[in-house]
Amino acid sequence: MSHRVTVIGDGGMGTICAIMLAENGHAVRLWSAFEEQAEFLREHRVNKKFLPEKPLPDGIEVISGREGVFDDTAWILSAVPTQFVRTVWEGLKDVCPADTPICSVTKGIENDTLLRPSEILLEVLGNPDRTIAVLSGPSIAPEIARELPATVTVACSEASFARQVQECISTRYFRVYTNLDVVGVELAGATKNVIAIAAGALDGMGAGVNAKAALLTRGLVEISRLGVAAGAKPETFAGLSGLGDLVTTCFSPVGRNRCFGEAIGTGKSVEEALAEAQGVVEGVATTRSMVALAKKLGVEMPLTQAVYDVVVEGKDRQETITDLMTRPLRSEME
Repeated sequence: MSHRVTVIGDGGMGTICAIMLAENGHAVRLWSAFEEQAEFLREHRVNKKFLPEKPLPDGIEVISGREGVFDDTAWILSAVPTQFVRTVWEGLKDVCPADTPICSVTKGIENDTLLRPSEILLEVLGNPDRTIAVLSGPSIAPEIARELPATVTVACSEASFARQVQECISTRYFRVYTNLDVVGVELAGATKNVIAIAAGALDGMGAGVNAKAALLTRGLVEISRLGVAAGAKPETFAGLSGLGDLVTTCFSPVGRNRCFGEAIGTGKSVEEALAEAQGVVEGVATTRSMVALAKKLGVEMPLTQAVYDVVVEGKDRQETITDLMTRPLRSEME
């Protein structure tokens, strides 16, 4: 059964999701925050910045502004970077139908409020009963665009909407599982970006495979610890949105967070590393949020704190590693 889906956000993930939906026979509106970019997409039918080799199918209508954005829309896919979710949806809330479900593919935690993207949507749209799903997992957009196999999970308290998203967007190269743990799936997708910055920094410093393996292992412990304290199910972090996404993000040669960290590891400043990045490096803002959230929940996260110390406070990279390695000895299971 075909549906009309509106995709809010024309970055890499929003664009590839729009393409897959259109390939499956659904009518798609791809919304851009910038009229100039929307006009380019309409004329050239390709997202030159993020997916230059993947043309937009004819079934995708590219729009901007507010007029007609959600007309006849069965459900909405939100693909806006975390720190812009509030601004974008404040501009769209008056034209967004109150009963239209939304699936968020955004990964991050809002600074100051410490809200997850789905929570921001509920707050801005003012309807606590609106159905919200979150889709996350190891999903590097350029690889999906090349039709390389990828598998993710979509979580929602309303199982029927999770299945609808699953059926609409799954393809022969993009497999979607369902889940009920919205908190866990969403937090895992956010927190792994911070560990990916650390992984990149180790790469840039030439710290070796042993160090990177330890980082991923202990990083997953931190992510799980925070998630459980926030109400997530521990098993979620051993799944696609946890371990799966963490591994992909920490090893991908094109992942923005790992590449940013690698630049930091080679000695570049935060400003220089951000200037080199292609798109938003979600982990930078998320680092601040994670440290604040860990403090709020009383969770110890030494690796996350180390990334914060380097990226935000400007602490020396080698000194940070030494401090981590010489902390008081303890049991691995604590």
